Amino acid sequence: MKTRFRLIYRGERGSTFYCVDSETGKRFSLQTKDRDAAEQIVLAKNQSLRQPTLNLHIAKAYLAGTDSGVASRTWQNALTALVETKHGSTKERWLRAAKDKALDGIRNKTIIETQAENLLQALKAGTVSTNVHLRKLHNFCLSMNWLPWPLIPKRLWPEIKFKAKRAITLDEHKLIVEREGNPERRDFYELCWHLGGSQADISNLDADSIDWQNRTVAYSRKKTESLAFIHFGEEIEAVLKRLPISGPLFPYLRGVRSGDRATEFKQRCVGLGIQGVTLHSYRYAWAERARKCGYPERFAQEALGHNSKAVHRAYAKRAQVLLPALEKYERGAQDAKVIPMRLQQGEASLPTRSGEAAAVG
Repeated sequence: MKTRFRLIYRGERGSTFYCVDSETGKRFSLQTKDRDAAEQIVLAKNQSLRQPTLNLHIAKAYLAGTDSGVASRTWQNALTALVETKHGSTKERWLRAAKDKALDGIRNKTIIETQAENLLQALKAGTVSTNVHLRKLHNFCLSMNWLPWPLIPKRLWPEIKFKAKRAITLDEHKLIVEREGNPERRDFYELCWHLGGSQADISNLDADSIDWQNRTVAYSRKKTESLAFIHFGEEIEAVLKRLPISGPLFPYLRGVRSGDRATEFKQRCVGLGIQGVTLHSYRYAWAERARKCGYPERFAQEALGHNSKAVHRAYAKRAQVLLPALEKYERGAQDAKVIPMRLQQGEASLPTRSGEAAAVG
């Protein structure tokens, strides 16, 4: 087995001895001119590494019996395999994440030889996105049995802290629409406000998504493939009537990359002095509006295409809900009048507590 540290000296004999690390190429002084002492120090350094290195080679030999790639599989190989399991917009996000420069320190490092410190260094050099994707990559390797044990225990991973997100206000939306000179973009922003869809879903709507008879808009979400289903009123109808009656509703915006649509929107916001909002803020705005006015949560979930209550509540958590007094509800219940329904021929009436007949319809 090749030793990692070796002994050298500079200049004439009797000079200070140095130790060279064959892996890093770094050289450091041993602070001695005694050759025997220097040799003992270097020997001790190599022996301190020999047992862990020997254990690793033994582990590789055993693992190679079930996985021939264990000795050569790198994090880049694992990253490529993980990306191949994704599709659509999720795959696009992973392709961008794979280019993260913070991963360069472990990219070509063999997985089985990686230490926890290597991952922590990558996390320190990266951003929130690095934390999110590296954690998933680490768990993917565990699931594939490419890692025999977790390098970082679950509870010791750095906490993921996203930047605060907020909804766009009605006044801000009106300013943006008034400033927008392009009719297609203006109608696009209007539908984002009324439908609460993501920019990818709204821009890919077509005329077949609209059911004029039942006054509904339905589409399959790009991200989750869940169905979003929403009834529209007069305001949405007015916008839809300005759009093409067949084919894509936004023929130009459909072919624009999501990043370019977001950049265009940001430029509008910067010009108007609006800060802290993106196109996705329309989705938060719809969820908060629904909660504030008492719209049933299950209906709001269906309209936004949320399969999870937790996800939907995360979108609507900043809504300022005004709760009416209980006494008003009690008074309303006492004052409520029951309107009797006329019985059809052959239908029987139901007896009430007082023995009188109650009409049913």
